[in-house]
Amino acid sequence: MSAAAAQAVPSSLFNAQEFTLDNGLKLVVVEDRRAPIVTHMAWYKVGAIDEFAGKTGLAHFLEHLMFKGTEAIPAGEFSKTISRNGGRDNAFTSWDFTAYYQLVAADRLELVMTMEADRMGGLVIAEDEVAAERDVVIEERRTRVENSPAALFREQVRAAQYLAHPYRLPIIGWMHDIEGLTRDDALAFYRTYYAPNNAVVVVVGDVDAAQVLALAEQTYGQLEPKEIPERIIAAEPPQKAPRELVMHDPRVSQPNWSRSYLAPSYLWGASEHAMPLQVLNDILGGSTTSRLYQTLVVDLGIAVDLGSWYWPSGVGPGSLGVGITPAEGKIDALPEAVDAVLADIMANGITEEELNRSKRSLTAAAVYARDSGEGLANLFGRTLIVGRTIEDIESWPERVAAVTVEDVIAAARHVFHPEQSVTGILLPEPQAAEAAQGAAE
Repeated sequence: MSAAAAQAVPSSLFNAQEFTLDNGLKLVVVEDRRAPIVTHMAWYKVGAIDEFAGKTGLAHFLEHLMFKGTEAIPAGEFSKTISRNGGRDNAFTSWDFTAYYQLVAADRLELVMTMEADRMGGLVIAEDEVAAERDVVIEERRTRVENSPAALFREQVRAAQYLAHPYRLPIIGWMHDIEGLTRDDALAFYRTYYAPNNAVVVVVGDVDAAQVLALAEQTYGQLEPKEIPERIIAAEPPQKAPRELVMHDPRVSQPNWSRSYLAPSYLWGASEHAMPLQVLNDILGGSTTSRLYQTLVVDLGIAVDLGSWYWPSGVGPGSLGVGITPAEGKIDALPEAVDAVLADIMANGITEEELNRSKRSLTAAAVYARDSGEGLANLFGRTLIVGRTIEDIESWPERVAAVTVEDVIAAARHVFHPEQSVTGILLPEPQAAEAAQGAAE
């Protein structure tokens, strides 16, 4: 199959080239000749938000089964072949997408593209392998979630943050759902969503774009497109009441306090606030010079550590929040202190010094991204698979530079409403805390 010409995209950072094959597959190539290696990533527009009721964890379960082989590649041989050729590979699932990647020598690119295209269209799942892999996923959940009070609590907080949107569900799935996943579930999901016209392939490294395009045509280009069902996602209703969750667990040694707010993303809600919110997030808790750190840790001494986050990159609602490790006996002082910092920003804004420092930090992150092929492939894949563009990436420095103090204030006033917040308090069991105190004495 032939491919469309590369789109004309203004490029000053990465010089990415984008192609679309006749079967709908999107291909992005970033040439980087500094080392004879290449990162290859295949991204699918399917994730945890596309699962059926009672089948949470299905997208992640299928990700595991994608390594079980095809008619051309026996079960378990995919990763072994990559390893024998001096490379490494892995995969990951999110709410909006599933991605598979390989890091190999540049002269092994044809091999990995052939193998990845093969399992895009020809996955074989033997019945006797399903139960064993399901047990692997069950153990993964037990290890990463059930054995971690912090991870268990994050699930509870997230479920409270989103009232209806499937972002409230865990990517790995609820344990009782994982235990019921079947071969038929996985194959139906695979046959529905794994297709060239539902995928983005990103290649970064010591390559020639024209040669990569030719390889894509002879591998991925031979696959037939499918009719992909429209994503129908529950809309998030207006949130009218603040929520507070308190969880005690005897395994907790250090209390934690968090506050998160429903927030716009680049693709949901008042998206004009997304870029200012990234600046605001950095100003709030991005470093030891941030507002919250200086106030709570340095000035008031009621916290020993903190960090903030903002998630703007999904197809649905984002969230902006802060997580704080309180100083001993000071957890009750945190809500008033945090509220005071947020209220001051909404009333009086931020300083030009804070704004410029944050802009420098965010711009530098984009420049440094050029030093990592894996990081670049990840950045382009995450952006394009949700429907955004190369121009969104390339224009990052200009969009950061355009943010004003007034933009940050407007974004803060849009987000910081108590009724769209969730406060989480993770504590040891009272008797465990008393025992620890007695031992210390």
